Amino acid sequence: MHEILDAATRLLALCRARGWRLATAESCTGGLIAGALTEIAGSSDVVEGGFITYSNEAKTALVGVPPALFTQVGAVSPEVARAMAEGALTRLPAAHLAVSATGIAGPGGATPGKPVGLVHFGLAQRSGPVTAHAQIFSGDRAEVRRQAVRYALALLDDAVVKG
Repeated sequence: MHEILDAATRLLALCRARGWRLATAESCTGGLIAGALTEIAGSSDVVEGGFITYSNEAKTALVGVPPALFTQVGAVSPEVARAMAEGALTRLPAAHLAVSATGIAGPGGATPGKPVGLVHFGLAQRSGPVTAHAQIFSGDRAEVRRQAVRYALALLDDAVVKG
């Protein structure tokens, strides 16, 4: 947890230096990314908001993921991750950058081609393309989620540094 709080503290400082605000759209992490950021006192000047979109219906209602994507590619996909991040930016117009996470934390839920530990991340920036990133994490459910939070914070950090 100390490593996550250090990463969150660094990210907040980088955002402050640029005057950037952040948004999250989370499924498998259930709000842990936003939680790590808001664990830091004073984070309200950087964290614009976040969405916990655990069900497909919530992904559509809260961040505008097109329902057809779920039947075409599934909720755990780069397309849905990108749509979630883009939707968070659309719904929180003061945010400069948004990250999303959708995956299979386990212990169940794996399907052919989508193992436990697979997490797709979306990254949307006001001034750039919406990208997707995939990782397969190992460990139990809690460890997969912790690793996903660390990875999401690193994605955001890299995006802010690159500006």
